[in-house]
Amino acid sequence: MIRIFENIDISARNSFKVHQQAAKIVEFDHNDELSQLFAEHIKGEWMALGGGNNILFTRDIEPTLIVPCNCHIEILSQNENSAHIRVGAGLEWDDLVAWSVENDLWGLENLSLIPGKVGAAPVQNIGAYGAEAKDCIVNVEMYFPEQGNFITLAAEHCNFAYRESVFKHTLKGRVIITAVEFMLSKQAQPKLGYGDVTAKVEELGGVSLKNIRDAICSIRRYKLPDTAVTGNAGSFFKNPIVSTTIAEALAAQYPDMPRYGTSDPHSTKLAAGWLIDQCGLKGYSEGNVGVHHRQALVLINTTGNATGSEVIAFARKVQSAVKEKFGIEIDTEVNIL
Repeated sequence: MIRIFENIDISARNSFKVHQQAAKIVEFDHNDELSQLFAEHIKGEWMALGGGNNILFTRDIEPTLIVPCNCHIEILSQNENSAHIRVGAGLEWDDLVAWSVENDLWGLENLSLIPGKVGAAPVQNIGAYGAEAKDCIVNVEMYFPEQGNFITLAAEHCNFAYRESVFKHTLKGRVIITAVEFMLSKQAQPKLGYGDVTAKVEELGGVSLKNIRDAICSIRRYKLPDTAVTGNAGSFFKNPIVSTTIAEALAAQYPDMPRYGTSDPHSTKLAAGWLIDQCGLKGYSEGNVGVHHRQALVLINTTGNATGSEVIAFARKVQSAVKEKFGIEIDTEVNIL
């Protein structure tokens, strides 16, 4: 079924709760409705919108917003070692993680409680606690309006990297992701490289799928603001990747600075939250915008009245403070429109 909304406030469709107007929003339930949608309801520019959890609106939106609402989970094949599943783009990401844990399938548990839709996962290559969506993605299915057909892109052609994919570059604004295929394991594959996760799992009784998910949910609920209560877009900044030489020089000056290895032995990932905290900004606010008091990576709409422009201006001050103190540039993770 196709549903159309015109001249609508989109504060309920973005987790920052920013009040802006959209000229038109179109929702669809079934993939075969897309050809009709473009033939009859979409003229001119358009853009896909998931749950609005990694986006900051700074203006009214004239392009038609297209929202996938297909929420199926289908097991395509399985054996004693793994299950190949296909998931509709409109499903809440955490509902998929919960389903996988309930069905004793490993691979997504470290990504528990990340807000957003399944269709957004490959775009951002979402990640947390040593895991990324790309670790389990097999294929990404999408509609290509320019050609009027569906295509399937294998994971190896998605150019996945840290918070990166082809969907943020050459395919940005050209395709609508309709489903994602994952390969999940039936064999235990715990990833416990983070101390707080390991400690919480042990507190809950040891390594199991359920305990890992429960541990991560508990940690995230403690550290991160609930979007239903406080407007935010999760991690606003990316963890910067710098040369190992620069990281070692900073570590000599700041021995407690967290550092993480990357696939490149000459590069090191730093913790943007730690850098921001060292600038004395955790819990700091100006006007309607602030840094969350428990997680400095997160900017929040403190009063519920923040505009996108206010958030950007505040973010620039945070970036400038980090640059001045450490000589490190931190980039935004949030998609700014």
